[in-house]
Amino acid sequence: SKQAVRSLSKGAHIAGCWLNTGEGGLSSYHLEGGCDLVFQIGTAKYGVRDSMGNLSDEKLIEIAAHDNVKMFEIKISQGAKPGKGGVLPSKKITKEISRIRGIPMGKDCLSPSRHSAFNDIDSMLGFIEMIAKETGLPVGIKSAIGQINFWEELADKMQKTGTGPDFITIDGGEGGTGAAPLTFADHVALPYKIGFARVYQIFLDKGITEDITWIGSGKLGFPDRAIVAFAMGADMINIAREAMLSIGCIQALKCHTDKCPAGIATQNPWFKNAVSPKVHSLRYARFVESLRNEVLAVTNSCGYEHPAQFNMEDIELSVSPGHFKTLKEIHGYELVRERSAPVLA
Repeated sequence: SKQAVRSLSKGAHIAGCWLNTGEGGLSSYHLEGGCDLVFQIGTAKYGVRDSMGNLSDEKLIEIAAHDNVKMFEIKISQGAKPGKGGVLPSKKITKEISRIRGIPMGKDCLSPSRHSAFNDIDSMLGFIEMIAKETGLPVGIKSAIGQINFWEELADKMQKTGTGPDFITIDGGEGGTGAAPLTFADHVALPYKIGFARVYQIFLDKGITEDITWIGSGKLGFPDRAIVAFAMGADMINIAREAMLSIGCIQALKCHTDKCPAGIATQNPWFKNAVSPKVHSLRYARFVESLRNEVLAVTNSCGYEHPAQFNMEDIELSVSPGHFKTLKEIHGYELVRERSAPVLA
């Protein structure tokens, strides 16, 4: 609902964090809060598509012209439903949503399962470079992890050509929403720690991890999980489920029915009034600030100034009853990024 987007936008501005638009396009409600935005381009290119569903250079440049839009994220897949397009039922499509997305009213909106603008690594790199050239903004990709061949080829071509995404968002298979098919949520795509480690190590072997900003995603809105993500190589983390919970989501699993009782994933005027941007923006901001404070508290207690100073030998995980191994022993790689000297505890 517009109230939910307003709450997140205003809350992000208060907390000083960024907000990802998601694949549904850019609305005035995203801009209302004044926070920095990541514009996501999904398979259907909502908000930057022409009448045929192809990328519109004119609309792309129009989006990039907003001062709040700081970068573009091409969503290849996500943990909620990797390899499957989303569905927006016709009863949830208002005139406003139709205009923002660039889609007709009166029929279900079906996102393709893959991008039509590219079908291999070379064409994807060309697509990324084209958007970067047209907009002058950083361009990255987001993906859940399955077969690893794609990433091996991508790293090889990025090393040889010097082109490619400015950032890579790795989404764990545990990520998702109440609208995600249960089979996909439970069984498709690797969990975050496994998927991130496999991809990061490929780029590490090519010596190009420092040329890319790494973003982690997939139930990382908890201090311990966030710190593990940083220790494994993430430079930033995404928070989605926890953000929704902070503004009232109860995971009723009714996102697709237009009857979300919390008023978040619905256009129903009766339900959506449950969300108050004035109140819920503060709740979201407090959550972000609390998470940040808890991460920094643990960081400082370990003698560091910033969570990115954690290394893989700082963290042990249980691998079987009574047996523990460090992240380095489990995943077999070590970070090369520079860290400032740790603070004395």
